[in-house]
Amino acid sequence: MKKMNVLGALLASSALVASAESSAAQDYGSFDGVTVEAKLIGGQQYEALYGRIAEWEAATGASVEIISKKSHFEIDKEIKSDMAAGTTDWCVGSNHSSFAPQYEGLYADLSDLVPADEIAAFVPGNIGASTVGGELLMLPRAQFDVSVLYYLKSNYEDAERAAAFEAEYGYALAVPETWDQVRDQAIFFADPPNFYGTQYAGKDEAIVGRFYEMVVAEGGNYLDEDKRPVFNSEAGQRALQWFVDLYEAQAVPAGTISYVWDDLGQGFASGTVALNLDWPGWAGFFNDPDSSKAAGNVGVAIQPMGSVTRTGWSGHHGFSVTNDCVNQDAAVSLVRFLTSEESQLAESSGGSLPTRSAVWEANVAAAQAGDDPFRAEALAAFAAGAEYAFAVPPVPEWGESTNIVFPELQAAIVGDKTVEQALNDAAEAVDELMRESGYY
Repeated sequence: MKKMNVLGALLASSALVASAESSAAQDYGSFDGVTVEAKLIGGQQYEALYGRIAEWEAATGASVEIISKKSHFEIDKEIKSDMAAGTTDWCVGSNHSSFAPQYEGLYADLSDLVPADEIAAFVPGNIGASTVGGELLMLPRAQFDVSVLYYLKSNYEDAERAAAFEAEYGYALAVPETWDQVRDQAIFFADPPNFYGTQYAGKDEAIVGRFYEMVVAEGGNYLDEDKRPVFNSEAGQRALQWFVDLYEAQAVPAGTISYVWDDLGQGFASGTVALNLDWPGWAGFFNDPDSSKAAGNVGVAIQPMGSVTRTGWSGHHGFSVTNDCVNQDAAVSLVRFLTSEESQLAESSGGSLPTRSAVWEANVAAAQAGDDPFRAEALAAFAAGAEYAFAVPPVPEWGESTNIVFPELQAAIVGDKTVEQALNDAAEAVDELMRESGYY
């Protein structure tokens, strides 16, 4: 897997740096009496950004009605239902680089609606990933995602525990560098039902994405160059067995097969999970004593290695404007505000990785100044982790394929099928999907 030198590209964009402007100074237009309906991703890590919407309303005279706020998996289902029913006259929707290829015809080309110099202020790679079929379908928010390892530091500060671990596993207890070490330590730390070694999202695209990045880390892939499924390989079997082993050992909560991102965030913040692979947006939440029992005890390290490379499933969130929106100018204004330099500065202060070059520069400078040691540690881990970032297969069928694959992964995890049987059944069904889609 070729590394993507994200941080280097970000820092090389310093010529694009511009000073942040307040919502009052920036001209977002005047839209007195206009209501913009929005369907937004929900979750604790997004609320700070949504809290700023009142500033845009005050500056423009418009109002925002959030008509849906759900996990992206639920939003995705709702949007597809709207497309089928022809009810897409709402205006602003949360989007993601992994989902965007599925929404053909739904969203407007923002390259025709947003000033070119504003688009140029974003990291070029993120703009490229937001462009489908030559159309810029979303503006990226401060949610460039690659997961790294959060851990409870106290587990590595107990000499008696370290001695017991080394006696049992034959190597010194330290923050894990490999996924095999994560498995060992998760099983060692677990004391169910009071404490768990780790956890993972166990349904929908979440479990498939995690499985996919583990397959890549083991030297395999999800699809080959002809778009045929190839995850039912030795690499795929090793990857899925990792999930199975942890579940069988009760090193993860029994409910983990129904978890998605908010469940994981709240789980680690409860202080009852030792090791947690998770996204940047949770960093500030985890180390905030008002929201997290783990605060002050959180370490952040680069994601571990598989047999061949590190995991690195990546993508980014953004906002889109529907083609059927009656008040499209107001909707574009709202999207520009939510992805503005000022909004990204505010959002990234909680741990999210920005997609604007100037905001990356500001975050790096703050970390180097040493005014927030935890933030510096987290930023360094995510910068290192971003070197290994890779996207999901860029096909519209990715989402549909995950709906096929995740029940098979669950069946293996809970013991209803063998690992080999589950992967073969999943690959057979995805093969049928890709044939029907005309790839071969």
